[in-house]
Amino acid sequence: MGNKRKNNQHQQRQTSENGADKPATLRDLLGADTIAKLKQQAEAMKQAEAAKQEAKRAEAEAARLAEQKRNENDFAYLLEHSKVKSTKYI
Repeated sequence: MGNKRKNNQHQQRQTSENGADKPATLRDLLGADTIAKLKQQAEAMKQAEAAKQEAKRAEAEAARLAEQKRNENDFAYLLEHSKVKSTKYI
């Protein structure tokens, strides 16, 4: 039983030593101004991507509206897609 307790204490000592010996992170190595510049650059990239997606969506919407307008002026399309039932009038 005493052996288990020693092993437990030894493991706790090792984990506490490892906790103090953590490797340096990139945030620790870089200066605050460099980190701020990187964050600003990341935000600018996100905004550019959002603007690109919005432009793509607007272009798709414009194409859909143009197709709808073209179809509304096409009599054959209107006849094929009309909801009027001919059996009602016969």
